[in-house]
Amino acid sequence: MDIRRRNNVTVTGNPQGPVVVLAHGFGCDQNMWRMTVPALAEEYRVVLFDYVGSGGSDLSAWSEERYSSLHGYAQDVVDVLEELDLDRAVFVGHSVSAMIGVLAAQAAPARIGTLVMIAPSPRYIDEDAGEDSTGGGTGGGTGQEGYRGGFSAEDIDELLASLELNYLGWSSAMAPMIMGNPERPELGQELTNSFCATDPDMARVFARTTFLSDSRADLAGVNVPTLILECAQDIIAPPEVGAYVHRAIPGSTLVTLDATGHCPQLSAPEATNAAITEFLAGPG
Repeated sequence: MDIRRRNNVTVTGNPQGPVVVLAHGFGCDQNMWRMTVPALAEEYRVVLFDYVGSGGSDLSAWSEERYSSLHGYAQDVVDVLEELDLDRAVFVGHSVSAMIGVLAAQAAPARIGTLVMIAPSPRYIDEDAGEDSTGGGTGGGTGQEGYRGGFSAEDIDELLASLELNYLGWSSAMAPMIMGNPERPELGQELTNSFCATDPDMARVFARTTFLSDSRADLAGVNVPTLILECAQDIIAPPEVGAYVHRAIPGSTLVTLDATGHCPQLSAPEATNAAITEFLAGPG
């Protein structure tokens, strides 16, 4: 298997610099990082790729069995890291890729040395106090306050039903809401175009995998420097989620961007890039 072709791997930037791997979220591809790459390319070796089923990946390599679990996407990450023989890389994951990065770091701990999570969510579905789940129990060990992911189980059921009934229509309606920034409709249109360019059957599987996932129990095992970037207003990952992830990952850093929407690398690239580069530069 040609991993570079399968995952449409692109390597750019400083060939002698530390490695930063940029991983896109659901319905997107590596083009979503086009405003981030220039901020990193002078100092860092930048690796971009598309998950199988997204962007310019080899669609013939896709299987529903593999990609019905976040572990399948994490294996894509591990495969790329091993193909390029990368160690202690910085993994920057947007949205669901933040949790995919956590799983990849568990599977290949020598390959990932730093995590940057942009608008992460370990679970999208709310959980009442006292409820138990296979993903993390009540509040992930933080008491009996329950968990707020931003959506009820009924919300997610309706979202997935709508997506499966009419994926293109769902994309046109949801993408601008996810992007936020209605005064800049070109951003919502870009995300709509990205969603609509994804094979509907593959997108349905990725959507179910994303919105039904529960990675809360995996957070406590993160033992690398971790930056959590959240937006001040985000309908997909509300502030309670960022606070939860910050509490769950020992020693993590939480930064709230003065930004709206779920894709700050496009809607607020300067602030996003500054937060990433400052964190990677370390103290002083």
